[in-house]
Amino acid sequence: MTTWVGRTAVEIAAAVRAKRATPREVVAEHLERIERLDSRVGAFRTLRAKAALAEADELATRNLDELPLAGVPVAVKDNLPVRGESNRNGSAATPDTPADHDHVTVARLRAAGAVVVGLTNVPELCVFGTTDGVHGTARNPWDLTRTAGGSSGGSAAAVAAGMVPIALGNDGMGSLRIPAANCGLVTLKPGHGVVPAGIGHGDWFGMSENGPLATTVEDARLMFSVLADAEVIRPSETVTRKVALSVRSPLAGVSVSRPYTAAARAAAALLAGAGHQVRPAEPPYPLWLSTTSLAHWTAGTAVDAEDLDPRRLTRRTRVHAAVGRRFLAGVRKGERREQLRGRLEPFFEEHDMLLTPALARRGPAATAWHERGWLRNLVVNTNYSPLTPPWNLTGWPAMSVPFGTLPNGAPCAVQLVGRPGTESALLEVAGQLEELRPWRRTAPLDQ
Repeated sequence: MTTWVGRTAVEIAAAVRAKRATPREVVAEHLERIERLDSRVGAFRTLRAKAALAEADELATRNLDELPLAGVPVAVKDNLPVRGESNRNGSAATPDTPADHDHVTVARLRAAGAVVVGLTNVPELCVFGTTDGVHGTARNPWDLTRTAGGSSGGSAAAVAAGMVPIALGNDGMGSLRIPAANCGLVTLKPGHGVVPAGIGHGDWFGMSENGPLATTVEDARLMFSVLADAEVIRPSETVTRKVALSVRSPLAGVSVSRPYTAAARAAAALLAGAGHQVRPAEPPYPLWLSTTSLAHWTAGTAVDAEDLDPRRLTRRTRVHAAVGRRFLAGVRKGERREQLRGRLEPFFEEHDMLLTPALARRGPAATAWHERGWLRNLVVNTNYSPLTPPWNLTGWPAMSVPFGTLPNGAPCAVQLVGRPGTESALLEVAGQLEELRPWRRTAPLDQ
């Protein structure tokens, strides 16, 4: 008997289109794995077992020949509407009311043949880089003592645990790249306007983007093509790129640990050996980047919390929103973001892309961070993920790509950043890294 758990989305869809598997068989296998493992991992806020099987049966009655994700189980981050399911956004303050429509990205996945098996855990209002709260704690399947990351932590944990081959998440200050880096996954935060956003109340001033979480670059490319409604084809010939290597933190006073700097340097050496023009070069990050990041991060929460009962929010979220209200007027003007783009554009005219560590250090412990103070959360989040926020502020595409391992055996990762419109080029270079240094795709939870 063929087992579909552990297969890529590309492999599953090809098998379903060729009638070597039915959508029900594929979905049922993945549901069984979720039910068996998720009590340890905490990836899902809610599972759609009955509905998913019914949708798989309905899918089998359609013409599957042209469906790029035919029969592929997918998980959706719990800050995007899924028809018939409540959208809790990690909070007790949000209504438990079923959504009457699918988010456009969910609708595109379903139209491509994917089956939504559940909604995944997030930190409250998707604010922090650890996923824990009233609806559960998402753990890194490679090290269950550590957080999966956030805010797309549940989606990342689901994919890394082999519960689904791909998942949908989004990224406002690193919320795709942080959990992908922790959990050994490929992700792409698209540039602004490439994939429909519609996240919360205003997409955190246009900084938040929806994107894929996958175990291979090929799966990430396929899912991104569906989300963007534009086919992204891998080029037949290798293009030589000018790649800048930087291992310095963009945020003043935050250091990057040795495993992550070593990974970035090793990835740079591989790309140079493959023919790319790689050289050390530091982007001209301004000293005010730290305060600008804080202002936008907190102001986004202030807007998202406006219509919610503050008594039902956790203390760290209330403080985060209160701080953000002081910055709202300035953030809405967008002047700092424009200044940042102006400073960085000449750098990206000289270089095709930037290679950095994905994180500064491994993810924090999987514990009740939502019960701890705001300042402690702020320090922990900033110290482990200083390298992701600049690219939300600019609105430019950025990827996290698995590369090597940490001393405890959990995955390490690097980040690739490009100018607007270079998603395909980033995927191409990520694919080269995958070929040169393959990674283990899912955590060994069954061992």
